[in-house]
Amino acid sequence: MIQPEKIQQLAAAYAADTVAVREHLHAHPELSFQETNTVAYVAEQLRQLGIEPQPVAGTGLVALIEGRNPASRVVALRADMDALPIQEQNEVSYKSTNPGVMHACGHDVHTASLLGAARILTQVRDEFEGTIKLLFQPGEELLPGGASLMIKDGVLENPRPQSVLGQHVFPHLPAGKIGLRAGRYMASTDELYLTVRGKGGHGAMPEQNIDPVVVAAHIIVAAQQIVSRRASPKLPSVLSFGKVIANGATNVIPNEVYIEGTFRTLNEEWRNEAHQHLRTLCEGLAASMGATCELEIRRGYPYLENEPRLTARTRQAAEAYLGADNVVELDQWMAAEDFAYYSQVSDACFYRLGTRAADGRYAASVHTPTFDIDKQALEVGPGLMAWLALHELAALPAK
Repeated sequence: MIQPEKIQQLAAAYAADTVAVREHLHAHPELSFQETNTVAYVAEQLRQLGIEPQPVAGTGLVALIEGRNPASRVVALRADMDALPIQEQNEVSYKSTNPGVMHACGHDVHTASLLGAARILTQVRDEFEGTIKLLFQPGEELLPGGASLMIKDGVLENPRPQSVLGQHVFPHLPAGKIGLRAGRYMASTDELYLTVRGKGGHGAMPEQNIDPVVVAAHIIVAAQQIVSRRASPKLPSVLSFGKVIANGATNVIPNEVYIEGTFRTLNEEWRNEAHQHLRTLCEGLAASMGATCELEIRRGYPYLENEPRLTARTRQAAEAYLGADNVVELDQWMAAEDFAYYSQVSDACFYRLGTRAADGRYAASVHTPTFDIDKQALEVGPGLMAWLALHELAALPAK
């Protein structure tokens, strides 16, 4: 078995290369499913390592690093590559050169880490048994999610991985630490688009109108009872409305009100049930007040399940690599991630990589225009990914 010290030494030796890759990616971000230049760059980096990638899901890549007896065991490592429609406010040498587009969620870090892990793993391929499958994924930030398209295109077949590992930046933890949680970790996410139609008119003569603003207000308030009274209090659920447009005036009642929101939970059966409750409530309440209602539910990512035994092995491996004090327990989080699709069809573990500096710098949240990371994370991330894959290969039974 390869020792963690060897991987740590390789990660340190290649840290400058990883930083350079990350800074290139950060300076040249591309939106979801538009990652044409990114995927070409990643493919070239892999070819320089003697790895020939294959295209998948449009702007995705899959590649293999084969050790001895490659068919005996297979572990997959995943990184996402897309950026967000955000104007960067950091003044750094690697600032985004694409106006209005920024790697504000750390996918440049994820991709650079996986390339760094590949660099390490190619150096030790004669010292492990099995195959490590590299998944470079497009479109995590946009429905239907690149993970679903990767899976549909057969990325989890030929060969089929027994375990899938993924990491995500986490500015709430300092660089050098990671966070894990077994079981249900992140929520499903659904987008809600609601139109309430009534009959507009003069605000001074409400008796002649069917006021959709009042109807919409009742729906927004009443819908919360689906979470508070229909869901088990032991099951996390979130129903939030973040956009309401009633384009009338001080004395004009509009004909319709448009509403957008989100529903999130950690149970697929309850998720489906809640959708039906929401439809019944919206349509019934609108009808009882003389209005009509149209509700569109755009089904998003499922909830993310970290397989307990795999997560326990990942924790053990991470403690051996980083030290037990640097591996922390995470709370459930009601944000969503399309890595959840892998967790629904395979044993999977998704962990958090600390990126904040010890002095408190780089604490800006993901999805903000000032997000950035401590470069120490670019040494920890690749080395840890490589080590976790090697540890998991050694722990798995041969096929």
